[in-house]
Amino acid sequence: MTDIAIALLIAAAAVLAVVATAVLRSVWIVPQARARNVERLGRYHRTLEPGISFVVPFVDRVKSLIDLREQVVSFKAQPVITEDNVVVHIDTVLFFQVTDPRAADYEIVNYIKAIEQLTATTLRNVIGTLDLEATLTSRDRINTALRGVLDDASGKWGIRVTRVEIKAIEPPASIKDAMEKQMRAEREKRAAILTAEGARAAKILTAEGDKQSAILKAEGGRQAAILEAEGQSAAIRQVFTAVHDADPDPKLLAYQYLQTLPKLAEGQGSTFWVIPSEVTSALQAITQAFGGTPPDPAPTESDAPEPPRELSSNDPLPPYQLTQGKPNGQETPADSGA
Repeated sequence: MTDIAIALLIAAAAVLAVVATAVLRSVWIVPQARARNVERLGRYHRTLEPGISFVVPFVDRVKSLIDLREQVVSFKAQPVITEDNVVVHIDTVLFFQVTDPRAADYEIVNYIKAIEQLTATTLRNVIGTLDLEATLTSRDRINTALRGVLDDASGKWGIRVTRVEIKAIEPPASIKDAMEKQMRAEREKRAAILTAEGARAAKILTAEGDKQSAILKAEGGRQAAILEAEGQSAAIRQVFTAVHDADPDPKLLAYQYLQTLPKLAEGQGSTFWVIPSEVTSALQAITQAFGGTPPDPAPTESDAPEPPRELSSNDPLPPYQLTQGKPNGQETPADSGA
């Protein structure tokens, strides 16, 4: 009995294990944005959607998960020859998404490896038609060409290429040195041009400022001269009007003329001064004003007065014969010697 009981227990345990295994293999839970392909007796049967699904145990075989989210794959640098025979290394980044789990599982063995190789060959075809400068400046063009070719080729694999990006383009070291020298020369050229343009603009502005300053100074001088002339004209006009209104006689004018003579020698540098010939006429007018003898008749050729000579400040003034009156309250030399 003991052996029979043990055998029954073993059999019951085996049955329970088989039932548990069958239950576990018949119930599958698929996460969101994932998919599983199911093969029945070695042939594709269906694709399990996200959620809980039931299959026939020991008849259906559930394959591994397939990610339906957008994926990013970075490929290593690929050596590519440009049109001008320069070898550059290009790193690419690929964005793709599985749209058909069945095709991705059965149409290609390793779709990531296939996309990498397809990207390399497409890069060689595209870069081969461009020179180095166009390669460095035409990333959008290269990305568009790669995306078109990869999307067409990977469509039958159940994969949609959403984006292709050129991560880096590495030219040879000698080319990089030449490019740096060219860039440095271009920057120095632009700096020299900007410096020259700045100096020219500064000189132009300085010249314009000097011109405006000179114009303003000239305008100011002209206005000042005009105002000064107008002031002098008004003063002369006022003096002339006052003299004309006062109606002075020749006696007063002669007296004022004599009073002005001493001012000729007031300068610090005056060592000699000239007596004008009109002094005699002024003295004769003053003599007549104070009742003196009338002036002599017009002189003849022999009695013509000598021309005025230059007198030093140390020479005495020539005596003048006056009968009455002393100008400025002083005695004349003729009166003192009488």
